[in-house]
Parts: sequence; C-alpha cells; structure tokens
Amino acid sequence: MSGGGGRNWRLVRANTDAVPPSARRFMARARQRRLRAVLPWAVAAGVALVIGGLTWVVYGTPLLGVRDVKVVGVQFLTTLQVEEAAAVPMAEPLARVDLDSVRARVRGLAAVDRVTVRRSWPSTLVVEVVERTPVAAVPVAPGKLTLIDATGVPYREVSRQPDGLPLLRTASPGPTDQNTRSALTVLDALSAELREQLVAISAATPAQIRLQLTKERVVVWGDDTESDTKSQVATALLKKAAKQIDVSAPKVVTIR
Repeated sequence: MSGGGGRNWRLVRANTDAVPPSARRFMARARQRRLRAVLPWAVAAGVALVIGGLTWVVYGTPLLGVRDVKVVGVQFLTTLQVEEAAAVPMAEPLARVDLDSVRARVRGLAAVDRVTVRRSWPSTLVVEVVERTPVAAVPVAPGKLTLIDATGVPYREVSRQPDGLPLLRTASPGPTDQNTRSALTVLDALSAELREQLVAISAATPAQIRLQLTKERVVVWGDDTESDTKSQVATALLKKAAKQIDVSAPKVVTIR
C-alpha cells in the first residue's frame, strides 16, 4: 500500500483458463462466422482481379498482339497482296482484330471468290482464300485477255489464251450482262466432248449463241433454253462430216 492509505491496484492479465469454456466456444464461433462472411467477398475480389488482369493483357497490351499473318490458298495472287489487303497492324492485340473487316478487305481483291479469317493463338491471324476459277477468256485488246469465272466476273488479265480455256466473245462481258449470262449457261451445259473441242463461244444476243469448234466447225445454238438437250444432240453429231450443226431447234436439227 502507499503511504497515503489508498489502495494500490495492479492489472493482472487473466489466464485463458480463466475464461469459461462456453465463452471461448462463443468467441470461436463468432470468428468463424466473420471469416465465412468475408471469404466469398475476398474470393470474388481475387477472381475479379485475375480476370481484369487477363483482360488487360489480352485486349490492352501487345503481349498477345499480331506477330504473323498466315495466308493460305493463294495461287495467282501473292501472299503480299493478301497481307496488304488485310491491312492488319503488327502488334495489334489479336483479340481486338475485327475479323469481318479484314474479310471484307480481302474479299475486295478481284481474284478472291471466298475468304475465311480466324485467330490462331497466341499471335497469328490466318487468312484462307479461295480464288476464282476461270471458265473463259475475254479478248479486250490485241495481246490482252481477261479471265472470267462462272458468274461472269472479270478478275485477271493475261497475255495469251490459257490452254483448255475457250474464248468468250460478246459486246459487254460482265456478271450483269445478259449475253454473258446466256453464254455461260450454255458453257456449263456442254458435254466433255464438246468442251474438249471448243475454241470459242460467241453471243451477239441472248438468242444468237454460237460455238466455234476445232477444224473450223460451228454449232448454231440459238438461245440458252434446252441446253442439256442441245448438248446431247450436238455431241451425237460430232462424228458427222459437217461444217455446221444447227441445234437451235433440237427436235429439228440441220447439218451442212
């Protein structure tokens, strides 16, 4: 005690054993409840942080950017022509590349019939093209011809007639020209024998289609109706020693 007669208090830390077991169990359960309440929020925050980081890496940095444009399927086009048409900046995040826009730009090349664009992770853009298939060559100037496909689209200039490809002679060749469409309908219906001997097909009008064959023979076709029947009749008459076969009316054929 102090000399003043007052009391001298001393704080004593209670031993754990001094806390009743029921109180300890209550406090433990309270801590567990707090942990269970906080844990989902902590997990959600961690997941959101990871997703946010990954999204930033994929969409916002060049870490997964375009490092290569792989061109597949070119024959007459060059890889460089397709790459230039695709116009994809190197290091642009691959996930942000607008595939539809790239497809439209490459599809704008005259020689391209179809195109597929896809991502190849982690850093490659694959551009797969299918070029047009020529069915005829159209003379446009001395020593210059334009190849057209089955729809009449002109897409490539050449200096000579390719082997096995007939000439198409018409005033205004193109996909919207009726003469061109009629001639191509006939061309599609020809038998293998006729196609093998075909030199040129001409269409002055949709009803004046003529085939020029080897050995200076001519098949007068007329319009493009009944082309399958006309093809069968003309093929059957190829062995005749005739310079002109007229199948414009396939039920009344004339030869000269």
